[in-house]
Amino acid sequence: MADRKPLVMITGASAGIGQETARVFSAAGYPLLLIARRPELIEAMGLQNALAVAADVRDYDALAGAIRQGEARFGPVDCLINNAGISRLARLDEQDPAQWRDLVDINCLGVLNGMHAVAPGMKERRHGTIINVSSIAGRKVYPHHDVYGGTKHFVHAVSEGMRQTMSAYRVRVMVISPGVAKSEIDKTITHQNAYDFWDGGRKLLDGGLDANDIARTMLFAYQLPQNVNLQEMTITHTGQEF
Repeated sequence: MADRKPLVMITGASAGIGQETARVFSAAGYPLLLIARRPELIEAMGLQNALAVAADVRDYDALAGAIRQGEARFGPVDCLINNAGISRLARLDEQDPAQWRDLVDINCLGVLNGMHAVAPGMKERRHGTIINVSSIAGRKVYPHHDVYGGTKHFVHAVSEGMRQTMSAYRVRVMVISPGVAKSEIDKTITHQNAYDFWDGGRKLLDGGLDANDIARTMLFAYQLPQNVNLQEMTITHTGQEF
């Protein structure tokens, strides 16, 4: 059908911002390829025209295989929302090095894998959008965000490099950096001091941004004309001074 909307791929789609983004884009009529390690949580949402695939963003082959499944059903990926990520907030000198590896592998390698997997098709079609979900911690340095913040600074840097590369093919690369938001981040914080710092900020902001507001911002950016690239978006609760 001529009016059929293109495929949107979302990683980390089983909870938090990713899950709400899936709801928002589904309501706007987009077919979805939803990547998560817990696909049963996606399937329980009952979204129309959505394919949930169990894949770890650290596994390039698994991610590429998921894309093949989605494109066989819905056509080429026109928008990748690289949302999968973890927090693991802590001071570097107090943190288990195993957590560093998790942060780097998911927050950095996962973003690279996603972009690399969709880039050839987008270049060939000279059309597409990549939205990398970063954090305000990718622009500012906060206590207990040592390694996490480093991974998000990486997301900004690699996104800018990729944006410059893909501009020649008329493919958009965007970064969105939420501030304190209502999410499942507290479930991944294992250091009490880090949790207290984060929780204190959240309480000052009535829990922080709703995931729906972040998702609707990404939908707005994606639906702009293809010749308009909203390169960087920083979105916070109005009361967030820090």
